[in-house]
Amino acid sequence: MIALLHQSLQKRMRKYPISMREQIRDRIKLFVKEPFHPLLNNHPLKGKLGEYRSINITGDYRAVFLEPESGVALFVDVDTHHNLYKS
Repeated sequence: MIALLHQSLQKRMRKYPISMREQIRDRIKLFVKEPFHPLLNNHPLKGKLGEYRSINITGDYRAVFLEPESGVALFVDVDTHHNLYKS
């Protein structure tokens, strides 16, 4: 699996504390090695985000990504569960 970070996500990550950036990188590395590892809880989203999938970063933080082609994941956002999925 190849993981890419959208430019807007790269910019946003600069604002996170170093510990959060490291956690995000660690989870994405795990995702690249084993996309369906139980820690990640890789699952499709529903409703208006139906084309996206999500993985767990921490207890409350999630990473949202698209799979534009087989074997490629484009991560577009990382934020709290509440902020990502609010109406």
